[in-house]
Amino acid sequence: MSLSLSLSHSPRRFLPLLLPAPPFAMPPRRDHTQQRWKPKAAPAPSSAAVERMALAPSTAGAAQVWVPRGYATSASSSSSSAVTAAEQGGAGDKLSRLIKGAAEFSVDNNTFTEAQIRATFYPKFENEKSDQEKRTRMIEIVSQGLATIEVTQKHSGSLFMYAGHRGGAYAKNSFGNIFTAVGVFVLGRLFHEAWGGKAPKMQAEFNDFLEKNRICISMELVTAVLGDHGQRPKDDYAVVTAVTELGHGKPQFYSTPEVISFCRKWRLPTNHVWLFSTRKSATSFFAAYDALCEEGTATPVCKALDEIADISVPGSKDHVMVQGEILEGLVARIVSRESSVQMEEVLRNFPIPSLDGGDSDLGPSLRDICAANRSDEKQQIKSLLENVGSSMCPDHRDWFGYSGLEAQSRNADKSVVTHFLQAHPTDYATKKLQEMIGLMKRKNFSASFKSYWNYQKVDSLSNDNLCYKMVIHVYSDSVFRRYQQEMRKNQELWPLYRGFFVDVNLFKANNKKAAELSKDSNTLLRNINGALDSSLSSKDGLADEDSNLMVKLKFLTYKIRTFLIRNGLSTLFKDGPSAYRTYYLRQMKIWGTSASKQKELTKMLDEWAVYIRRKYQNKQLPSSTYLSEAEPFLEQYAKRSPANQALIGAAGDLVQTENFLAILDAQRDEEGDLQPERGTAPSSPTSTSLDVVSKTEGLIVFFPGIPGCAKSALCEQILNTPGGLGDNRPLHSLMGDRTKGRYWQKVADERKKKPFRITLADKNAPNEEVWRQIEDMCGMTKAAAVPVIPDSEGTDSNPFSLEALAVFMFRVLQRVNHPGNLDKASPNAGYILLMFYNLYDGKSRREFESELYERFGSLVKMPLLKPERAPLPGDVKTILDEGMSLFRLHQSRHGRAEPSKGSYAQEWAQWEKRLRVVLSRNANYLTSIQVPFDVAVKEVLEQLKAVAKGDVKTPDTAKRRFGNIVFAAVTVPQADILSLLRKLGENDGDVNNFLNGIKVEDNLSKAHVTLAHKRAHGVAAVASYGVYQNQEVPVSFNAFLYTDKMAALEAQLGTVNGEKIDSKNDWPHVTLWTAPGVAPKEANMLPQLFSSGQAKRVLIDPPITITGVLDFY
Repeated sequence: MSLSLSLSHSPRRFLPLLLPAPPFAMPPRRDHTQQRWKPKAAPAPSSAAVERMALAPSTAGAAQVWVPRGYATSASSSSSSAVTAAEQGGAGDKLSRLIKGAAEFSVDNNTFTEAQIRATFYPKFENEKSDQEKRTRMIEIVSQGLATIEVTQKHSGSLFMYAGHRGGAYAKNSFGNIFTAVGVFVLGRLFHEAWGGKAPKMQAEFNDFLEKNRICISMELVTAVLGDHGQRPKDDYAVVTAVTELGHGKPQFYSTPEVISFCRKWRLPTNHVWLFSTRKSATSFFAAYDALCEEGTATPVCKALDEIADISVPGSKDHVMVQGEILEGLVARIVSRESSVQMEEVLRNFPIPSLDGGDSDLGPSLRDICAANRSDEKQQIKSLLENVGSSMCPDHRDWFGYSGLEAQSRNADKSVVTHFLQAHPTDYATKKLQEMIGLMKRKNFSASFKSYWNYQKVDSLSNDNLCYKMVIHVYSDSVFRRYQQEMRKNQELWPLYRGFFVDVNLFKANNKKAAELSKDSNTLLRNINGALDSSLSSKDGLADEDSNLMVKLKFLTYKIRTFLIRNGLSTLFKDGPSAYRTYYLRQMKIWGTSASKQKELTKMLDEWAVYIRRKYQNKQLPSSTYLSEAEPFLEQYAKRSPANQALIGAAGDLVQTENFLAILDAQRDEEGDLQPERGTAPSSPTSTSLDVVSKTEGLIVFFPGIPGCAKSALCEQILNTPGGLGDNRPLHSLMGDRTKGRYWQKVADERKKKPFRITLADKNAPNEEVWRQIEDMCGMTKAAAVPVIPDSEGTDSNPFSLEALAVFMFRVLQRVNHPGNLDKASPNAGYILLMFYNLYDGKSRREFESELYERFGSLVKMPLLKPERAPLPGDVKTILDEGMSLFRLHQSRHGRAEPSKGSYAQEWAQWEKRLRVVLSRNANYLTSIQVPFDVAVKEVLEQLKAVAKGDVKTPDTAKRRFGNIVFAAVTVPQADILSLLRKLGENDGDVNNFLNGIKVEDNLSKAHVTLAHKRAHGVAAVASYGVYQNQEVPVSFNAFLYTDKMAALEAQLGTVNGEKIDSKNDWPHVTLWTAPGVAPKEANMLPQLFSSGQAKRVLIDPPITITGVLDFY
């Protein structure tokens, strides 16, 4: 095949192309204001002071190389050398004095700061759409020609970022530990594999290049020494996932074509990439995933996507060869509509590089080194860094400190962040980082800003010139959502990045220099403010929200191991098999796992629970090595049947890690994704199908609320309502404030006595631990449960609004003689309500409601606030904000101690007094905005009666139907088919007798024309109909064929939007009936049986056309 033919006429393009191509110049980094990306030759060397540097080392015979703009000249090798012991000693003493004296550093008008991002990964965009909404929107914008969907493999490893040996090596939220040492070693070894004997020289040039051009590469680090994920890799490796130009402004991320060109010049491994640029290919991709999500492993997934994609670019590391068959998932995101053109240009100009070190001795492997140095973590780090060599890592101070100052000395004074925010910024980037960090501090976002002494700049340190590394660690995904909301208000804010490390320099200047810096800084900021960001606010005509659309699509074979087995270990060993079963069933329900898979997994996981508990007794299996037990179990389970094999996906070939596992400090599992993974937040619920509460079952009504939400008054009204909830089950209420001992245990005990009654659990149920106990009660006493919640808009991080909190406080402070002593006489009433409010922190209203829906299948909302109401008065909002700030201070210092016993006792007393004054002053407002109690009771009773009777519909989370796609078909209305058959019978007595004999009117439950089946025709064939999903298709029936064992209608499919719909079956038909013991697929044989005289065929003339709908099943 010629090069031009393969690009112009082939419907599927597998790149890189195999024919050699001349070494054209790499197209320059894209100007985001242009619409097309065109290659052009490298510019001639500039005589400017800052010269440009080639992207990669010169190679023999290379005519031209890509020259990104503004790159600095690189030396042929790094000039770094080890510091002598004497020099280190003097500098160490100096640093010791600085550390002791840094606490005296103060900010004045001559204090300036310069901040530079050292390493960062992509921003985390928490799009508020559900996964299904994201998918639909992605298909829409591809269909409009505005973008392309890019899909990459999700390797199962840890984030590793590298900015050169001086720039630093970083894990997700840390540096200077075993994670980064392993990352540096693996990266260094990749150079040896690629360059052979030239590796030391190329490592030094690469380090120098990254440092001088302020570039950071991000990689997925996949090893068997850092703890178990979904499968222990066969080899230790890394794949480049991002390349970032840090520059002196907002970080700029390379496009995937640019990442591939960068990697091929430096011979670094790239990921497998697929591009979907048409509506047909985009819809087919998502349909293929839906068909594979419950059984997909690397080989069939890659095969299906290769067949569907417009362009497929294989990764330089084959997932099956280095990781194995268990594929974590796929990442689909929106990229430029020109990506396909860019990709083809890059792959023409940058063919796959050779690997010169493939057959050479690479020295001891990562596993060899870890196995030989099992004494402690420091010894493993030391050996790894020494073995990688001085060309790759000439300086170890980020791991071992400097001249006797150990790692713990790195932690600088907490005042660094305060000083940084107070000092004058010297440039635009510093100003934007101050803006970001200041906002997060003011809003009390759940994040830390840890600062460490920067040992790389020890020579420039003085009392008036302090250098730090700052680690920005975001603790909760809700922070990203809240920050995005702030970005919508202020579009000049920089994004909040994942893996975020900043070099901070605080320094003093004399009066003259300070004046110059202030003048220069103000001029620079005035000229540049917003200019750098404005050109990047959108790309290719897409809104910001569309340009950041991304969806992660994980496979069940991976989630069985990580979510269901590994993450369930603590529940299994701590709370027992029953709680474990509740845990894994809830996970599967959240994912929307098909009923058949749930049944199979329940059997397997119950067996696993018995097996591992019997073997380990009360000692929990470590999650970091769980595969040592899980993999042999899964392998044996898979061997029992083909169905088990399909369920497990792949098992066997276990890599034994016990002898070389890195020594991991338990405090450090934040970097390697060793923390338990959480399921994706479900989308907003919508009603779809009935969920009847059987009258032979009990019902638990409970209240995820806050004191003052009127639950006790509501329970009293329910008890006093004639007829209760509309059936004959007895009602029973248990009030928490009048119950001694463990309340939920009392509820469980009462329910065991009379499991069929309706229990009103009159106590606030604010967290997942309580919800799990309620789920356990449901299982043990054969009951359903329904949560009743106050209706409230909520905030971005709490399901209850400040107005709701103010009303709850107001109600509590109106009480007298409350049985739980929470009333106007309680000195800490405000604090207690803040404590309850904080229990819900981190969950948006949508997440809160969706989780309750997912767990319990229904939800009752109690009206609270009138829709038409005045905004919250300023003094009420202020007193609540003050209380929440004081609560966070108290909690961080004293935990759950009573406010009167902490260092803020006086502040609490004053706040409680002011709270009462403010709420009393606004009593009329707080009373007027509430829905009348009798109205609220009436609505709640109606909803509860509907739940009890089964008249309420169980909410569906509107997620895709995992694993339900087995075949594509056109479904035709049953009534229309029966009408056709009646007409046929009226004209043919034999047909009429046959139809009456098989009782077709009673037995025909569905009618469809199968288009493609996953088993018979392959995933790609089924997925190819995705573009026509839910479209109407005319179906013409022209003959009726039957024997004494089966009957079918011969069909001819019409068109959709002018495109003919064809079935992959040789004979399109609707199967009407088969005799007992005859499989429906046997109806495919009717034409052959007719040809051999064993079947009858009745012509339908003229053909009768019925309109059906194309869908997946």
